Amino acid sequence: MRNHPIKLVECPRDAMQGLHDFIPTNLKAAYLNLLLQVGFDTIDFGSFVSPKAIPQMRDTAAVLDLLDLPAGGSRLLAIVANVRGAEEAAQHAQIDYLGFPFSISETFQQRNTNSSMAASVDTIKRLLEICSAKDKTAVIYLSMGFGNPYGDEWSPQLVTDWAGRLVSEGAGILSLADTTGVSTARQIRELLPVLTNSLPEAEIGLHLHATPGQRLEKITAAFEAGCSRFDSALRGYGGCPMASDQLTGNIATEEVIGYLNAQNQLPPLNFEKWEEAIQLSGSIFH
Repeated sequence: MRNHPIKLVECPRDAMQGLHDFIPTNLKAAYLNLLLQVGFDTIDFGSFVSPKAIPQMRDTAAVLDLLDLPAGGSRLLAIVANVRGAEEAAQHAQIDYLGFPFSISETFQQRNTNSSMAASVDTIKRLLEICSAKDKTAVIYLSMGFGNPYGDEWSPQLVTDWAGRLVSEGAGILSLADTTGVSTARQIRELLPVLTNSLPEAEIGLHLHATPGQRLEKITAAFEAGCSRFDSALRGYGGCPMASDQLTGNIATEEVIGYLNAQNQLPPLNFEKWEEAIQLSGSIFH
């Protein structure tokens, strides 16, 4: 059962980060400013990571200075991959959430953050200290949360054990991430309730990737399983550049909106600004 209001997290950062052509800073900011007016709970807007790893996000600090944050509106989330990035992001008062990708797969943790799982746990501990000192909130992504293509160990119990350990360290928000789109509706229905029931003190979200034909069944499974925090991106753009498949992208926000609207569960949104964002997206994703 769902015990909390549904929080929609729009992820333009995930949509843009893998694009080869650099998006001008002013255009990024214009797109984000429209999304900020739609009424999403959170906007995953940028990242403080190595510009060599993700060159598209090298202007995140400059973009931040161009954002018009509505009073009481959407909150901003930035992704960080190490302590240095966390310290940099935490200096910005406009940012509410610092997101860190912790992988259930040792291979992917090394590929994604150039760090072992063990070292990443230490990073998370330091991240939580930084968040506490700077009045931020950490969001820990459980990457490869539904399996991995590397042959690394995976099981529902392993996910549950890691989730419990991270919550015991102080993490208050976990987002179960299907990095390569391998999740099935059945897995979602089975795994999400296990986490929410075993960790009632934590907020558990979903960040799913899918091919277009899989989106609706995954959306349906998520919300029928009681999901109250859901990541998506306009038109399903993007995905993880470290584990990409051309057909596998983010869940399309418009399909999430359509599903929740049909269920009479849609949070209030400004559809005029949403349509403007869709129109502007054509200048970015082409």
